[in-house]
Amino acid sequence: MKKLKDMKYSIQNQFLSIKVLEKGAELCSIKSIASNQEFMWQADPEIWGSHAPNLFPVIGSLKKDGFVHNGKEYPMSKHGFIRNNKNVQLHSKTKTSLCFVLKSDEQTRSMYPFEFEFYIHYLLEGNQLQVKYDVINKDSDPMLFCLGGHPAFACPLYKNEKYSDYYLEFEQKENAHTWNIVEGGLIGEEGKLILNDTNKINLCSDLFSNDALIFKHLKSSSVQLKNKNGSFSLKMKFTDFPYLGIWAKPNAPYVCIEPWIGIADSENSNREFSQKEIIQSLDPNKTFTASYSIAITE
Repeated sequence: MKKLKDMKYSIQNQFLSIKVLEKGAELCSIKSIASNQEFMWQADPEIWGSHAPNLFPVIGSLKKDGFVHNGKEYPMSKHGFIRNNKNVQLHSKTKTSLCFVLKSDEQTRSMYPFEFEFYIHYLLEGNQLQVKYDVINKDSDPMLFCLGGHPAFACPLYKNEKYSDYYLEFEQKENAHTWNIVEGGLIGEEGKLILNDTNKINLCSDLFSNDALIFKHLKSSSVQLKNKNGSFSLKMKFTDFPYLGIWAKPNAPYVCIEPWIGIADSENSNREFSQKEIIQSLDPNKTFTASYSIAITE
């Protein structure tokens, strides 16, 4: 019998099939029905042992690995507690949709002082996968949180291709700096100009030598991963997410495109959760919804 940590759920339509781990409700496979091509990074533990973590209620690192709320300190690991969480459960399933849920419990309360329900939906429609989050505040006070995705896509995909045969193409020309990541994974000063009146970033082995590229408030609401021979496009639409991270370990055969509502703590953070950059505040008994989509063309 499979252990809980190995449980996977599958759905498909005429274009795509996906698999999702119950642990952390982590997307671990997107395949083409026509070609059987796998588009997700397969989590080689010798390089980076994840596929697509869900980020909640924080994104990135916190100063001193925690935060302060109403005078009390709470420990919190990088990217929050949905990632690798064995208490996430399948909530519902149809032929083309999956929904997972995590509800607040004694374990979450030790790290995060709010009552909540957190739902993750995966919905296939045509050649597109939609990933949708519902955050429900079950507390009597406003609930504070950040939210994001961390999907990693295999790159290169095909034989006789190199990493440098791929590029990212935004829907609009941008003028955008990245933000420096300093000791402890914290955010430092504004970094170098990455997008200089262009909509393209060419992938190369040293692109992430200084860690992730972090963009705030781009004009574009979508970006495509493409190869130079024009045979493939993976388009992520991230309209609901004002920040975007792009990352891979140097020389690794994947690229993460990460839609974020939130960001790691700054190096000069006072650690007050309510003062965290673009922290979301949700009133009692209200629901917050955000989604991104992945569309694949071969």
